[in-house]
Amino acid sequence: MLARSKSAFLFLFASFLFLQFGTAHAATVVALGASNTAGKGVSSSEAYPAQLEAMLRERGLDATVINAGISGDTTGGMMARLDSAVPKGTKVVILQPGGNDMRRGRPDYTAQIRSRLMAMGVRVVMMPNGMFRGKPHQPDGMHLTPEGYRMLARQMVGPVANALRR
Repeated sequence: MLARSKSAFLFLFASFLFLQFGTAHAATVVALGASNTAGKGVSSSEAYPAQLEAMLRERGLDATVINAGISGDTTGGMMARLDSAVPKGTKVVILQPGGNDMRRGRPDYTAQIRSRLMAMGVRVVMMPNGMFRGKPHQPDGMHLTPEGYRMLARQMVGPVANALRR
């Protein structure tokens, strides 16, 4: 009877450990930015964060990419919502500051955002505005088409994959 109880206890304990530590969790990547991160003018599945997630998975990386882009946002707005936009345990943030600060004459908080993220242990992959040049744009000339966002995701998959592997 004692041997049976001991076996049952060991089985339950091993099951508990497997459930706690044996299952892999997807790495979290947050795409933080303004309208070109949000995917203004396209569906959420056509925006670059969704396309990037699919490309990372095709490379065998179990990653979830959260789209934390808000059209019209400034780096001040991103700084203010940083704690709510970047969940604990996030591995990588893709930071796309956009051009709204300059257009509105607001201060640029990119350096402060990067410092806070690094202090949180989050790797930062920058997405400068120059990455949008030479890609297909919507008629407004500012936002990419679904194909443009696919091209952008393809350009980002390498740097993000490398940041996840570090």
